This record gives sequence, C-alpha cells and structure tokens, in this order.
Amino acid sequence: MRFTAALFALASLPAAEIDYKTDLAHPRLFLPERRAKLVKRERERESIRWLALQTFAKGKIAWPEPGIALPLLYLATGSDQQGRAAVDWALGPGSDLRQLAVVFDWCQPLLSQQESAKLVAKIQQGLDKSAGKDLPSLRSRVLAAIAISGHVEGTGPKYVKPVVEQWWRTEVVEKIKAGGNPIDLRDHFALFELFHALRDNFDIDLRESAAKYFTTIPAFHILAHYPAPFPAAENEYRIPLMKSHGEPDAAEAIRSRAAALMMVAYDNNAQEMQFVQGWLMQDKFLMKSAHGIPYEYLWTNPYQPGLSYHYLPNVFHDPVTGRLLIRSTWEDDAVWYYQSEGSMQMFRNGQIVNVGSVKEPVVMGNTTLLPSALSADFRAGAEEASRYYLIGLKPKARYELEVEDEEIREAATDVGGVLELAFPAKRAARVLLKPAEAK
Repeated sequence: MRFTAALFALASLPAAEIDYKTDLAHPRLFLPERRAKLVKRERERESIRWLALQTFAKGKIAWPEPGIALPLLYLATGSDQQGRAAVDWALGPGSDLRQLAVVFDWCQPLLSQQESAKLVAKIQQGLDKSAGKDLPSLRSRVLAAIAISGHVEGTGPKYVKPVVEQWWRTEVVEKIKAGGNPIDLRDHFALFELFHALRDNFDIDLRESAAKYFTTIPAFHILAHYPAPFPAAENEYRIPLMKSHGEPDAAEAIRSRAAALMMVAYDNNAQEMQFVQGWLMQDKFLMKSAHGIPYEYLWTNPYQPGLSYHYLPNVFHDPVTGRLLIRSTWEDDAVWYYQSEGSMQMFRNGQIVNVGSVKEPVVMGNTTLLPSALSADFRAGAEEASRYYLIGLKPKARYELEVEDEEIREAATDVGGVLELAFPAKRAARVLLKPAEAK
C-alpha cells in the first residue's frame, strides 16, 4: 500500500474583499456553538476526560498552561472561582500572548471595565513587541488580534490581514508551488489553531490555496511518528519525529496529539481525517497530564466515528518535495524510515539507526528500501507485487535502468534523490542502474 502526493493544484484565496474585523460575541476562539455545547456535555456525563481535568482542579495543580486550563474550567462549569483565577493570572504573571488572548476571550463575563482595559493594554503591548515570522508567533498574533477586535480599532487589518494576504501567500503557497515543504511537523499545532480561528471568524479556509498539499497532511502527520510508543507515568505517547537524538520530549508529543485532535475537529467528514480519528481513539494514548488533558477535553469528539488507520497506506512518497515515509507494518515493532529535506532517519529494533550504517536491503512488507551503495546491481523478485525505493542517489538526476529481459530505459530521481521502481508479482529480475550520459 502506498500514498503518493500528486502535483499541487493551487487555488487563489477568496477574491471577496475581507475587512478582517470581527464583531462576533465572545468566545471567538476555538469555541463555536457546537463545540461549546460539547464541552459542557462532557462535564454533565462525567466523561473520563472531565474527571481527569476535575481531579487536577481539585488538587489545585500548578497548570503548565493556566491561560488554557483555567478558562476552560470556567466555561465547562460556570465556576467564577476558576474564571477569576484565570483573570488574576492574565493580569498578573501571565506573559504568553496566545494564552492572554484566550483568557480575555473566554472570561469576558467576569472582567470589569477596568480589568478589561488593563488586559487589552497588556495584549496590545504583546502584539506590538511580537515580531517573529515563524508560524507559532504569527498564530499568536492572529489570536490576540481577534480577541481584542472591537475593543481596539484596526487590530484585524493590522495583524491578521498581513498573515493571510502576504505571509501565507509568499512563505507557504509560493513555496509549495516551487516544490517546497514549508510546514514543519512541529508547526501542525499552531497551523490548526490558526485554521480554526480564521474560519470561525472570517470564513477563510487557508487550505484551499494549496488543496492537494493539505490533503496529504493527515497521512503525513500519522506516519511521521515513531512506531514504538513512549511509556510515561501518566499515559503512553506517540513520539513525533525528533530532529536530534535524545530523550523524547513529552511537550512535543502533547502538541502533536493536540494537533491531530484539531485536524479532526476542523474537517471531520474527510476520509483522511477519519483515519486520524481512528488513530486517536486508543485509550492508552489519552493524555492525562496537567499539560495534555485540557486539549483532550477541548478538542476530542467521542461521538465522531473513525476509520482504522491500519487501512491507511503505510508508504508516503511525495516526489515534488522529496519526502518519503515508510512503515513495514502498523504494529509497534515496525521498521520505519523517514526522509525530508536532506534529513534521513530509520527506526528499527526499538531504536533510531544511522541510515549510513545500513549495508543491506531493508525489507518493509512488500516494499524494499535500497541504499545507493547497493543500487547499481541488485536482484528484484517477490511472490507478490513489490515496490523498491532507491535512496541516496543524486537529486533530480537521470539514470539508465536495465531490467533483465527488458529494453534499457531512463528513469529520474526526485528532488530528494529517491528513485521509485515497481515490479509485478512473481517478476524476478536482475536490475542494473547507472547514471545516464549527458545529452
């Protein structure tokens, strides 16, 4: 089974003029009416997520993100005590712009006129100081601008419009069009917070500007996690790709699962999202830490059916960006390979392996990974149809391919130096590969 990302069919953003002002009633962030009702219903039926959240609240835990957990408890319970704690944090030590925006937006009924003005000023100061061009920083500015829109004139046009009409077009859409991969796996969390905020307030779906690319995000997200789970004290975590080797980062794992929850909430009818829902539904991965449980409670829809991710293709190859992800199976002991933008990793026998040390073909189900050192002369053959991925070759290079009993033909590698070959069932043959002569 395999997943191939096709050439991108880029569409322009909606042509209708948008003023980027919102006069929607609070809350404006992440809580449209249907989700707000679900948040309260989960408390009423005393779901496992609510009980875990409530346990931390009763224990007066020091929340890792008080600007998310405390206002969420206020909305779920109507408890002024929790809401006042959120407001006190925001007016006091709170400094994270994103969380300040959430407190202001979700705790409006509790804010006096003086408190509201003080918190608006603090958020405005944070907006003025924020200059980062990375996706999390831009996301935070958009959330803050939406939260105080109408309280401060011109925040939407000043902070939201440039993100949608300039940054998104130049740093995302144009790079996708040029064959790049501008959205890092670690940015999926910020990306879907941005998606939700823009659609809920301005009816903008940024995915439409590069529809084919964003259709592949759910499968890529699932496959970009190591096969073996990480057993923490509170629950097991699926660990997303780590750029450098070391101990897994639970905070990254929490954000990665929260991103997947947000994906499903954003488009629960799409088949690719239903696979994500199936991937999320195993109870052993339900986040029970003080950091993770607010996201489980906010974003999970337990009434949403999912499709078993075991039916999801376990090979993702995107020749346009050179990304290649393969799992031998969907079991925890699977062999796993990841390649993107010059980074190559393999996971097998419970550990990350240096790809350069691999000296033999790596058989992964009906897919074989072949290092470049073995690609000049190899023998293909299987009882069933098989696919070979030759890795480590020159990017975008032409090669002469000679398959036994067939005419010599040319084949070209993708931008990542990957050559994909397919052989029919019971077709055993010697394969010779050499660089094509310059024309």
